[in-house]
Amino acid sequence: MSKPSISTAYISASTNRFNHVADASTSSLIAYGSGKLIALWNTQDPDGGGVLQTLPGHDGLVTCVRFVASDAFASTDDRGTIRYWRLFGTEWRTTAIVRAHQQAISVLREFDKFLLTGSSDSSIKIWEVQRGDVDDEVKEFQTISLQGWYPLSIAIASLPSSEAIILAIGGTDRKVHIWTRSDGPFIRSVTLSGHEDWIRALAFRAPSTPNDPIVLASGSQDGTIRLWNVESFTKMQAQSQIHTEKSGDDLSDDLLDAFEASLGDLGADAEEGGRQISLKRHILTVKSNSRTQQYSVTFDALLIGHEAGVTSLSWSPSNTSLLSTSTDSSLIIWAPSSIVSTAYSSSTSSIWINIQRFGDVGGQRLGGFTGGLWSNDGAEAMAWGWSGGWRRWRRITSDSHGGTAGEEWEEVGAISGHSGAIKGLDWSPKGDYLVSVGLDQTTRIHGAITSSTSEQSIWHELSRPQVHGYDLMGVAWLGPWTFASVADEKVARVFEAPRNFVEEVRVLGVKDLAQSEGDRPATASVPPLGLSNKAVSDAPSELDSNRPCRRPFEGELASITLWPEVEKVFGHGYESITISASNSLDLLATACRATSPQHAVIRVYTTAGYQPFGVPLEGHSLTVTRIAFSPPNDRYVLTVSRDRTWRLFEKKENGYMPIAADKSHGRIIWDCAWSCEGDLFATASRDKTVKIWKQDSDSARWGAITTMKFEEAATAVAFCSAGADTPERWLAVGLETGEIKVYSSLMSTPDQWTLVLIIDSNLAHIDQINRLAWRATDNPSRKQLASCSDDGTLKVLIVQFEVD
Repeated sequence: MSKPSISTAYISASTNRFNHVADASTSSLIAYGSGKLIALWNTQDPDGGGVLQTLPGHDGLVTCVRFVASDAFASTDDRGTIRYWRLFGTEWRTTAIVRAHQQAISVLREFDKFLLTGSSDSSIKIWEVQRGDVDDEVKEFQTISLQGWYPLSIAIASLPSSEAIILAIGGTDRKVHIWTRSDGPFIRSVTLSGHEDWIRALAFRAPSTPNDPIVLASGSQDGTIRLWNVESFTKMQAQSQIHTEKSGDDLSDDLLDAFEASLGDLGADAEEGGRQISLKRHILTVKSNSRTQQYSVTFDALLIGHEAGVTSLSWSPSNTSLLSTSTDSSLIIWAPSSIVSTAYSSSTSSIWINIQRFGDVGGQRLGGFTGGLWSNDGAEAMAWGWSGGWRRWRRITSDSHGGTAGEEWEEVGAISGHSGAIKGLDWSPKGDYLVSVGLDQTTRIHGAITSSTSEQSIWHELSRPQVHGYDLMGVAWLGPWTFASVADEKVARVFEAPRNFVEEVRVLGVKDLAQSEGDRPATASVPPLGLSNKAVSDAPSELDSNRPCRRPFEGELASITLWPEVEKVFGHGYESITISASNSLDLLATACRATSPQHAVIRVYTTAGYQPFGVPLEGHSLTVTRIAFSPPNDRYVLTVSRDRTWRLFEKKENGYMPIAADKSHGRIIWDCAWSCEGDLFATASRDKTVKIWKQDSDSARWGAITTMKFEEAATAVAFCSAGADTPERWLAVGLETGEIKVYSSLMSTPDQWTLVLIIDSNLAHIDQINRLAWRATDNPSRKQLASCSDDGTLKVLIVQFEVD
């Protein structure tokens, strides 16, 4: 038996809810934080694939990621640690780790050789990075204490026609603080007031010509964006003298002050809540190379368009337009539109308008967008939402170069994932697609779409059948179009595929079908105060027949891919914990949380009418953690429990009867699995062992024929057979640390198992593995293993066996 090789077919990983948690490199590689992992997504993949790989390393939730170069980025977490990553060949490696702050780091920026971090310990630290050959050194350069308020955003740029650096800091005290540095440390310069709520986003626009001012955009939770011009003061004086000679009306500062005062009086009772508009000119002085230069900072424009707080701002690579995202679920691209020059100004001033608006209009859909960025050199705008999924829009290239206002954009596919621990998964009966459930209270179906360009199929999320109000704990298919799920409630719910899903998988080539199957409801919707998905027979306008044959995007997944609920299965007295379907798909078994033998029962139902099949299976004294029916004909039901025992029940005419039990594990048994032939089963326990059990041919007693020991608790097991004519079979074991180990054995010697493959945290997971499942494929040497974990990722790994 030679060593199998491993590769990744699919990674589903959501994005953390932080404003700075994602960044795009110049080559359009996006790195973002997903739980404690960093996920890499190449947005320019011609096949439209999703996440390439996940990088383990952080101990806390990743809060910020910033690219320093196309082959280097820095990331921070909520434990106050910075990690510096570099690309060596095709492998990303950590080259420096610094414990930067005592508290969580909320913002990270890079400039030249500096890294800046702002933390909720109310300080900003500036670090100098010295790149080495293999390791890099990150040294502290300066600490700025903020006297009690927290930084939420930083922007940094170099001042025009000077060596000096300007630093803007915004946060919970509602002002923009400007600091400057010429040769020594950064020093405090001016404070810009005007915003009425926390300042979440700051961005500098570099000047396109040497005479242009640099523009600072600041976005706040008050829903407004302010633009500030920073320009050389001497130039301004020269220009204003020319204007004064030309026009002759001297706009003195006294007049402006009086105007501001009157504005303030007006604003006090205006409906807007009196937005301050201060036209005051702030002067900064910078010493450089023995001469001093003066710069003025003036308020330039107030951009109003978002209905709720602004979460991120970024200037396009060409510096012509500004992208803003907000919690009102909209993403706006702003650009200046030139207007006719007025009487006292000879140069054409510009008014900022929103030229594009994407997202859901007026819909406060679950927290809106958390952040956004440009990719593909300004041809794509993308944003990630509160629920962890991305949406992106691509500019359609047009022949006419008629300015930015007439551009056309279209939405294109992006990525998504569960925004919490994933508790269960199950392959559909023929292995066409995969369903997963998790603590983010959603059920998702993933499938491989045959790509038009290349031979291989690309995995995507196809549907979100259930968006629930309870944490989902388990799921099982009852047929190609029916599944049942259990959540933190006493009922199991059964769902039936709507017409759109059947059409979708047929058109996308996920499942081979003849023409449409029977009469189905078009889709489903949740009533305003309900928890159950109700069938809708007339399809909504979004799903009309001229919809292109493509997969649904994040906005549609969240709203119009629900499945109607056809049945509720009652019986348990406490919250459901696990669910399992028989191999013939005509029986369904559930168990609930229990602290007494009275409730630690397994209820078996027929899937024909969802009526109980026999009496509840008794014997356990604590919560049953997993139920498994024996292949090929469901002769036995195996159950394992928190009470450290397994029990075996045999099928009779009127239900299952107990025939065997054992208590040789020392801790909770997490999982159990039958071999594909049904002659042996495995149990995985927190006592760091997996035991293989087989029936003794003489005494008919089930005994342990081998015990595998591990360094960590074993939390998931799954068997896989090599096919009918091969004498080999495999067992995958998932550990509490997120590693997966694959063992191999010959049919003739079921008590001898050899370790053939270790899948470490780079390819597998970094937290407890909850379920493992092999896909039913005909190819004996190329198997697919699906795994889900508490780290919030779901992966489909391709294991290539060398069959002799």
